[in-house]
Amino acid sequence: MKPPIAEKIRKELTSNGNTRIDNYYWLKERDNPKVIEYLKAENEYTESVMSDYSGIRKKLYKEIIGRIKQNDESVPYKMNGYFYYNRYEEGKEYPIYCRKPGNLKTREEILLDVNKLANGHKYCNVTSISISKNNRMMSYGLDTVSRRLYVIYFKDLVTGKLFDIIIPNSTGSVTWANDNKTVFYTCKDIETLRACRIFKHILGSSLQSDQEVFYEKDPTFSTEVFKTKSEKFISIVSHGHTSSEFQLTDADNPVDFKVFQPREKNHKYEIAHYKNKFYITTNWNAKNFRLMETDLDKTTKENWKEVIPHRTDVLIEEIEIFNKCLVVAERENGLIRMRLINWDDHQEHFLDFGEEVYTASISINYDFDSEWLRYSYSSLTTPNSLYDYNLITKEKKLLKQQEVIGPFKSGDYEAKRLYAPSRDGKKVPISLVYKKGIKLNGENPLLLYGYGSYGTTIEPNFSSVRLSLLDRGFIFAIAHVRGGQIYGREWYEDGKLLNKKNTFNDYIDCTEFLIHSKYTNPGKLFAYGGSAGGLLIGAVSNMRPDLYKGMIADVPFVDVMTTMLDDKLPLTTGEYDEWGNPNEQKFYDYILSYSPYDNVKAADYPAMLVMTGFHDSQVQYWEPAKWVAKLRDTKTDHHPLILYTNMDVGHGGASGRFEQFKETALEYAFILKISGIRE
Repeated sequence: MKPPIAEKIRKELTSNGNTRIDNYYWLKERDNPKVIEYLKAENEYTESVMSDYSGIRKKLYKEIIGRIKQNDESVPYKMNGYFYYNRYEEGKEYPIYCRKPGNLKTREEILLDVNKLANGHKYCNVTSISISKNNRMMSYGLDTVSRRLYVIYFKDLVTGKLFDIIIPNSTGSVTWANDNKTVFYTCKDIETLRACRIFKHILGSSLQSDQEVFYEKDPTFSTEVFKTKSEKFISIVSHGHTSSEFQLTDADNPVDFKVFQPREKNHKYEIAHYKNKFYITTNWNAKNFRLMETDLDKTTKENWKEVIPHRTDVLIEEIEIFNKCLVVAERENGLIRMRLINWDDHQEHFLDFGEEVYTASISINYDFDSEWLRYSYSSLTTPNSLYDYNLITKEKKLLKQQEVIGPFKSGDYEAKRLYAPSRDGKKVPISLVYKKGIKLNGENPLLLYGYGSYGTTIEPNFSSVRLSLLDRGFIFAIAHVRGGQIYGREWYEDGKLLNKKNTFNDYIDCTEFLIHSKYTNPGKLFAYGGSAGGLLIGAVSNMRPDLYKGMIADVPFVDVMTTMLDDKLPLTTGEYDEWGNPNEQKFYDYILSYSPYDNVKAADYPAMLVMTGFHDSQVQYWEPAKWVAKLRDTKTDHHPLILYTNMDVGHGGASGRFEQFKETALEYAFILKISGIRE
């Protein structure tokens, strides 16, 4: 089957005195039958190209879901006299949310069976289940389109009946005041999808009578509402990528919100309440954040007193407050550590994790009075694990470890942390894992993952899915490039705005290091990234296509210039702090120099699989569609180039716990096909 050839319709785009020609701009017309026809033709072509691996694709899917425990249950957590958990039943795609009053031997109450909600829908996602203080009312958000515009529902847990009132176009989240009838929720602009309005609703009243309590005017900010762990305050937070602002009101009498500390450019802070103090993590004169405290009636920063000072080599990620102890999750030398500080005598110690490459995070801890810290732990070889740690006795209890069905043994695999020298003298960490016994002779197939944006650190987590590659002799590696913050905020800031090309250069330097270190070679090396990581793949494909056998770009942000010039699109204005505003000449010129779509050239590219979702709210489907069309028209090689558009989903892919892996099986089958592996 011949590949589809998209029609060229000339479109001139002029900005900053420069005119670009976009022949595929028409693919933005979501309701145009020609667009649908083209996307479906691309899907048919993808199936044609992959037809000789259809059996292997099915085998991969069965392998992947075969490792998942069918009848499974989460570890219960206690909140306000109830134990909450969710469970899965054999063969079903979605969770069942449950609780038990008093103890775990009492009768189960089913709060929500998402499998029933999903009937008749090709996509179903439930978010933000929230319970009123008297334990009687529940709210939840439901999205059946995958556009991340949620409808909020309310349910009486005594009668089991839904309220007549529903709230559309929201984030799905509800915050309950302590009177069990007043709720606050956040609505989105239906065009830009920016969360910008906070409303107050009284159960029993009409939606038309709801009061707008806050509107976020700054188009670069979004807003949300939540209740503090102490349940004393309801807070509205406005945040951009580099700044934040909190407002508070009394949760018992939520009338007027008062600004905690007015927003300032490049000042990010978070707050927590405990007894007669607020605790603030802030980057005010502290790039990697420090911890401050202040009295309840003196909240502006001139009143803050330092609890934990700033350190250039340690990033404060989050805190958890207990009556007897303060827990601080910090990142040092690229790894998370848990620092535990006794309130009374200020004695402190650290949790020992004992592996070279791992990740850990604070889990659900609702109870101030508990002596147990609940945290999660994982590594490239250790399945996801949930622990309780006694803050007083230092006893550690493993509550649950992810069960991998089949002949999996953690000791059969080896994980390492390597450091690649960058061209400007930095050391870029690489986390990698492979099955013990393979020869590191440069002949191993290797999949290199990268992201590098928003200060997001890609953690070296365990994946049972990944075993399908590792057991076939693949090495899996993560390049912790700049733009993430594995080394703190400086690592992030050195990979954004006018430093963005460091992200791409780091990935290329990691690639060359892995080749020179005999882990792989260009004939067996695959690049992978999604969303902003898809931008990384797109940029690298233009810069050094010779280094890779194949590439996978999942929901890739590749039409950076056109998107960032359109402030009517979702996310655009809020992204100025990350990429720059191209209405300014310096950012226009810089973005144009790396934007993957604008830099496609007549050259040999690797084999490429590009994935997208028609309802994607983050990266619109037309970006990868246009990119593939332009690549196919311009590139000089005959390597496979295929586009798969899931017509039923958005940015996060399929919603079911099994269904999502059909796309993974396609990706892995593509890698095996290009590698010539038929097992």
